[in-house]
Amino acid sequence: MLLAIDTSTAQVGLALYDGNQILGEMTWTTKRHHTTELAPALAGLLARSGATMNLVNALGVAIGPGSFTSLRVGLSLAKGIALARHIPLIGIPTLDIIASAQPLGKHPLITVIQAGRKRIAIGAYENTENRWQFQGQVRSATIDELADQLEAPTYIAGELSPEDRNRLSHKKSHALLASPINSVRRPSILADLAWKRWKNNDVDNAAALAPIYLHVEGAPIL
Repeated sequence: MLLAIDTSTAQVGLALYDGNQILGEMTWTTKRHHTTELAPALAGLLARSGATMNLVNALGVAIGPGSFTSLRVGLSLAKGIALARHIPLIGIPTLDIIASAQPLGKHPLITVIQAGRKRIAIGAYENTENRWQFQGQVRSATIDELADQLEAPTYIAGELSPEDRNRLSHKKSHALLASPINSVRRPSILADLAWKRWKNNDVDNAAALAPIYLHVEGAPIL
């Protein structure tokens, strides 16, 4: 069984996956209480799923971009479990989790998460070889800057406030907004991505795995 942990932003998620079914999944929004909420939430998920940590054979963890503090909480827990129990750890970029939940289409895809200070982190994807493949590098922009950069119809999914969605839909007709349902980062998607890598023996060095931070002038945004 694989345990997936995502604490990239205020949206937090946990999932248990055995390759055939999601045994348990939970998501919630926290107000900077990742440290105090994560461990009790994991204990509750295990109990409700009829599982124990002894059944966990691998871990998947979201590695960013995201909040400096929240990423550190999730990654520290995942690394601690992996090293203590000598089980594989697989790090998955946070924006890939959003992209993998989107239906394939002919238009390019942009995934976003909130980056603080009225900015968002942006990842660009193209439908290549029948899957969304990341292009270039993670960027930072405001909603207005993103809208102004759209030169052709583009799917946009991820953490968008009602105000963000309104500005994008009215400011630029090229913005094709994913539904709010498809914009939530699902820990079950993270679990599936990590499971596939685990089964291909593509795992990370738990001691060396580091988060992806979005930098502005050399410093993390959050």
